[in-house]
Amino acid sequence: MAKQIVLLTGISGFIGLHIAKQLLDKGFHVRGSIRNLKKAEIIKNTLEKASADISELSFIELDLTSDNGWDSAAEGCDYVMHVASPYAAAEPKHEDEMIIPAVDGSLRALRAAKNAGVKRVVLTSSAMTMMATMKSGTFGPNDWADTNSIDIGTYAKSKTLAEQAAWQFMEKQDSALELVTVNPGGVFGPALGDDITGQSMTMIDQMLRGKIPMLANVAMPMIDVRDVANIHVQAMIHPNAAGQRIVASRSEPTHLTEIPKILKEHGYKGPSTRIAPNLLLRFMALFDNEAKGMVGLLGVNVRADNSKTLELFDWSPRPFSEAVLDAATAVAQITQK
Repeated sequence: MAKQIVLLTGISGFIGLHIAKQLLDKGFHVRGSIRNLKKAEIIKNTLEKASADISELSFIELDLTSDNGWDSAAEGCDYVMHVASPYAAAEPKHEDEMIIPAVDGSLRALRAAKNAGVKRVVLTSSAMTMMATMKSGTFGPNDWADTNSIDIGTYAKSKTLAEQAAWQFMEKQDSALELVTVNPGGVFGPALGDDITGQSMTMIDQMLRGKIPMLANVAMPMIDVRDVANIHVQAMIHPNAAGQRIVASRSEPTHLTEIPKILKEHGYKGPSTRIAPNLLLRFMALFDNEAKGMVGLLGVNVRADNSKTLELFDWSPRPFSEAVLDAATAVAQITQK
C-alpha cells in the first residue's frame, strides 16, 4: 500500500520539526517545504538524530510571498499541514510585513490543496486569534480577537486575519476539501536540533543567563510543543475534526513568572521572578519594538475552553513543568557544545 503523503510547510521551525518527527514515526511520507533547499541537510540530520526514519522525507522550495511551486508541491498529497507563518515578538516597522505573508501564504496553501484534490488542510493558527483582545474570562473556538482593537499586536492580528481568510475561502468553494485549524496557546518545550532562536527557547536561554530581570504581568494557557505536534497529527486524521477550530493548550492560565519559579525550584540560579510594572513596559514600548509587542497583553489573565479538544482526541496535556525543564535541559546541552 502506498504511503500517504503530507505536504508540511514550515518544517524547519520549532513546531514544524516536532510535527515532522511524529508524522514520520506514524509512517507518513513527509514533503517538507523550505524557503531555501540548502537547509534540507540540516533538517535531515536533526530528524535523524531524533530517531526519525528520514527515508520517507523529501523537500520542496516554497515561499509564502510567491505563487511559484505551490501546485506541484501539493500534487499527489493526501494532506497539507500549513505551519509556516512569519513570526516576530517585536513589532515590525509596518504591520503588512507580517500580515500579507500570513494571509497570502494560507490562501496559497488552500488553493494548491484544492487544485491537487487534497483531503484535508490543517492550518496552524494561534490561541491569539481567540484571546488577543480579552483581559479576563474564558476563550474558546467560537471567539475571535478584534482586529480593529488598539490593543492587538501585529502577530496576533496577522494570525487572526490569516485564519479568517482561510475559513472565508472554505465558505466560497464547493470541493470536498476539509479544513481544521489548530490554535496553540504559549508553546514551550525542547527544540529538536541546535536552533534555539525561537521565542520560547530564547526566553529560557535568556532566563538561565540572568538576562531577563523582570517579566510582563501576563497569564495565559500554555502547552508543550510535543503536545502541539500530537494534536496536529490527530487533527489531520480524525474524521470528526473537519471544520473545527482546535484549542491546543492547557485550560488554566500560567503566569509568565511560573517559568522562572519552576527553573529556580530545580536548581537553576539565573532566573528572576520579578514582575515588571505595566507603566515601565509602556514607557519602554515608546522606543523598544519588543516591549511594544507586549503592551496589548499587559494584565491579561484568561482561561481556555479546551473541552472539544479533550473530547475529540486521545490527549491529555503534559505538566507545564515538564515543558519548561525539558526546554532548559535542551538549552543547556546546546549552549555547552
